[in-house]
Amino acid sequence: MREKFNFNADWIFIKEDISLKQVQGHAGEPVTLPHTWNGRDGQDGGGDYYRGRCWYRKDFELSRPQGKEIYLEFNAAASIADVYLNGQKVGHHKGGYSTFRVNITRQVRYDTSNHLVVAVDNGVNDFCYPQLADFTFYGGMYRDVILILVDRTHFDLDYMGGCGVAVTPIVDHGQADVTVDTYLTDPQPGQSIRVQLLDGEGRVVTKEGKPVKDNHFDFEIIDPHLWNGLDDPYLYLAKAQIVNLDGEVLDEVQVKFGIRSFYFDNEKGFYLNGRSYPLRGVSRHQDRPGIGSAISRADHLEDIELIKEMGANSIRLAHYQHDQYFYDLCDAYGMVVWAEIPFISKMLENGNENAISQIKELVIQNYNHPSIVCWGLSNETTLYGVTDELLAIHRELNELVHTLDKSRPTVMAHISMLEIDSPLVGLTDLCAYNHYFGWYGGTVDMNGPWFDHFHKERPDVAVGFSEYGCEAVLKCHTSDPRQGDYSEEYQAHYHEKVLEAIMARPFIWGSYCWNMFDFGSDIRNEGGVPGENHKGLVTFDRKVRKDSFYIHKAHFSKEPFIHITGKRYVERCEEITLVKVYSNQEQVSLAVNGEFFAEKQGSKVFEFSVPLKKGVNQVEARCGELIDRSIIKRVDQPNPDYVFNNGTSTVANWFDREGKKVEFRFPEGYFSIRDKIGDLMKHPQAAALVGQVMQGMASGDSAMGSQFKTSDAMLKMAMAFTIERIALMLGDKIPREMLYALNEKLNKIRKEA
Repeated sequence: MREKFNFNADWIFIKEDISLKQVQGHAGEPVTLPHTWNGRDGQDGGGDYYRGRCWYRKDFELSRPQGKEIYLEFNAAASIADVYLNGQKVGHHKGGYSTFRVNITRQVRYDTSNHLVVAVDNGVNDFCYPQLADFTFYGGMYRDVILILVDRTHFDLDYMGGCGVAVTPIVDHGQADVTVDTYLTDPQPGQSIRVQLLDGEGRVVTKEGKPVKDNHFDFEIIDPHLWNGLDDPYLYLAKAQIVNLDGEVLDEVQVKFGIRSFYFDNEKGFYLNGRSYPLRGVSRHQDRPGIGSAISRADHLEDIELIKEMGANSIRLAHYQHDQYFYDLCDAYGMVVWAEIPFISKMLENGNENAISQIKELVIQNYNHPSIVCWGLSNETTLYGVTDELLAIHRELNELVHTLDKSRPTVMAHISMLEIDSPLVGLTDLCAYNHYFGWYGGTVDMNGPWFDHFHKERPDVAVGFSEYGCEAVLKCHTSDPRQGDYSEEYQAHYHEKVLEAIMARPFIWGSYCWNMFDFGSDIRNEGGVPGENHKGLVTFDRKVRKDSFYIHKAHFSKEPFIHITGKRYVERCEEITLVKVYSNQEQVSLAVNGEFFAEKQGSKVFEFSVPLKKGVNQVEARCGELIDRSIIKRVDQPNPDYVFNNGTSTVANWFDREGKKVEFRFPEGYFSIRDKIGDLMKHPQAAALVGQVMQGMASGDSAMGSQFKTSDAMLKMAMAFTIERIALMLGDKIPREMLYALNEKLNKIRKEA
């Protein structure tokens, strides 16, 4: 029988790009897996985290196992791994998020020391995805390593990291046809394959045995217990065994699977087991503060518990293959999953082979998970335009996935600027768009009309909302929330409006907030907290649910709750303040300072204009037995800590120049840096001024220079931005003096009536 041993302990880590010969005598640093070398420098901002080759070394002894093959299983090594045993190279793998195995039977030495060395490289190249994206590419062996001892005849361990057993359930008219395909290594005459299907209580439902030459099994289950999402994520078990002539079990693989049917309707969205089941979910990155992607099972469990608490029923596991344990959790919790590979942002010159191998690994390793309903080929790959080469590789990936899995559709996530008549729209079975109207550019009320237009013009395409989001850091608060201020209040307002648009459009088959959690992105320095993307509904450390978490809960969850927003916005100057309550109940009452204030009926969002007395005000929201409380202090002066970076890295209404207060003016009827570039470009005088700024960007004078220089798509997207918004995104890279001078000149140009 197969034996497995955890191989995570007693490694030596060497953070130097040295030779294999030098590794053995190097003192290094003792580590226990999972491990990454970018847990801190990949999250401190500046985009300068270490990317290159590092080494792991482990010495071990092994007693001779009679008639066994010996494998090392690496559940992930980012991004390129070379494995050496006793000085010989025994394995090579490209791709930082999938399982791969190495057969070391011929190189291992018994009853003496073995020297295992793994070179892991997350350096820049043009052949392994990802290379350009808004998240940190943590290097290291950040998932488990397992030593496997298996009989010479065994379920295949060599092909694309799969388990050697594929279960395909098809439901039709109250009956499930379940096929089980097994793939064997070195089968021998007289051996047989035995397959049992067991229900959730461990009882055998059906079974069959066949000679090893016949590796395909067909079963029927009458009136099956369906895997029914959050309501009832019921799982069966397929137990496959290779049996010797004398009845000895040589190898066994157990696979949990779910029986369900689903389809996507262009008009009505997603259907699960014949019923409408709109996919309302989140995207998830796997990393944590200080440890990057080297997370534990407890971390995975905490993530899915938070997602479940919010009421989401679907997860886009972006932008890469996640840990098998998390897919198992999705199966068990009833989460519907969009799984994808890190083919993202920009097509690599020599990356086609890697994109093909990563999609093969994704499908083959995850084929049996009932939670997965679609395979994602790529994300925002048209950022630099649509080329014949880009179309060709997507067609190849699409056809390949349909060959590997005939039961699930394919999908792509497109960037906003991709024209809806592009040949990429409709190339895959499903389509989805990433839109940030109301954050990066445009206004939040543009989301709904955009989808209405798409649905009218492309009724042949099932469309989803693959990303929407807005950043907030916990310290930023305001009574006048505005796009780009990083306040928790604007993030909440943004999500209120986006969710309204989504819920009113049943043809949107799925929606995925970007992101469930704040995550590491070392290229960022926004909101006063460097090295993070702050679009999460929950903080990076998973300790704080932002207000935007609760507006999603109000729409998604069936569990009764009530939540007062703005609890971190304690100090306020106004005499009358807005108190906002989120709830999935229909009636909310408010008490202020121990006295009944008002009661309102409504849906999801309840707003109260509350007079504040000087000092501390106690607020209580109630609905039946549900109670939530907050405190508001009325103060004389605004708290400067509530403003992003105290106004030093954003366009405030004024700044100091040579010790003098200089004010930005925004006169009504005249242009300013708060007008969209697209509107400014329609006026000759304003366009000339903006053209000078754009020319400076194109010359490489800013962090966005290279993108403006090389991408028509980026220029098109910039038309929906204001100059002020671009300045905010670039921090201090656009001098305030230049902005002030531009704003003064624009103030002299009257808008046409």
